[in-house]
Amino acid sequence: MQIAKLGRTGPSVSRFGLGCMGMSGMYGDADRNESIATIHAALDAGINLLDTGDFYGMGHNEMLIAEALKGRPRDTVLLSVKFGAQRDPAAGWIGFDARPAAVKTALAYTLQRLGVDHIDIYRPARLDPAVPIEDTIGAIADMVKAGFVRHIGLSEVGADTIRRAAAVHPIADLQIEYSVISRGIEDRILPTCRELGIGITAYGVLSRGLISGHWQPAGIGRNDFRAHSPRFQGENATHNLALAEALGKVAASKGMTTAQAAIAWVAAQGDDIVPLIGARRRDRLKESLGAADFSLTPEDLAAIERAVPKGSAAGTRYAEAQMAHLDSEK
Repeated sequence: MQIAKLGRTGPSVSRFGLGCMGMSGMYGDADRNESIATIHAALDAGINLLDTGDFYGMGHNEMLIAEALKGRPRDTVLLSVKFGAQRDPAAGWIGFDARPAAVKTALAYTLQRLGVDHIDIYRPARLDPAVPIEDTIGAIADMVKAGFVRHIGLSEVGADTIRRAAAVHPIADLQIEYSVISRGIEDRILPTCRELGIGITAYGVLSRGLISGHWQPAGIGRNDFRAHSPRFQGENATHNLALAEALGKVAASKGMTTAQAAIAWVAAQGDDIVPLIGARRRDRLKESLGAADFSLTPEDLAAIERAVPKGSAAGTRYAEAQMAHLDSEK
């Protein structure tokens, strides 16, 4: 596994990270034993970056990771944690809280659930419109000084917010959706991060399975995030699956699977971009890591982008209400 520097001030991380959200119910039920085995397989393959959020399964994901890491040296793993999303007992989304006191309280619970004495990268999951970003980042900076956090990250914020945050404290990385069918960061956000020396950890590289070559419409359950995602609905799904099929044809011509081509495309956009693989099964993880075996040429990249032109996806990446809360989309 290759190692990359995460931004100008961040830690050295594996070329791919493991996104653990899907292991805690966001895409339907997951098998606990298989999830833990997948984390073990990722670590054994050289992945050292595990990404989670304290609201994934209402703490379930952090406790799952804690179980998986038992017996492993703490300094061999980098834990990236998002905080701030508020949920009710029925798992509904009810807002966001990034007040300084809430930041420190959330961190205290996260440290307890993970069973560690520090978090490697701590980040607000979204911009709280009621709290200046300077206040939120300042509170995390207090936790850096106190030794409870090593690095500060951001998630789903726009260029102006990135600049304001970076003026308070060095920012290691921005976590944001980026894939061959979600390329909005290329206009302002990615250039801003590169100017400021901020890395990108890219989630949704397979667009939640949509361009993996495996997903079919019959596979959505009621407790699956995709049941409410515009890109997975009706004619949008039909259109987007056609894009995945076109990508698959290019991939097959190169001896790759559809998923491998999608991941390799993201990795090829720059050494400062670390794709997060959202696998929750060992077979999917193994397939995804196979993307590292391929180096895409300019001709390969052009063929992929002809198959899936920029802006060709049907539907927004979140439902309308959620899109309204994305500073990165403003």
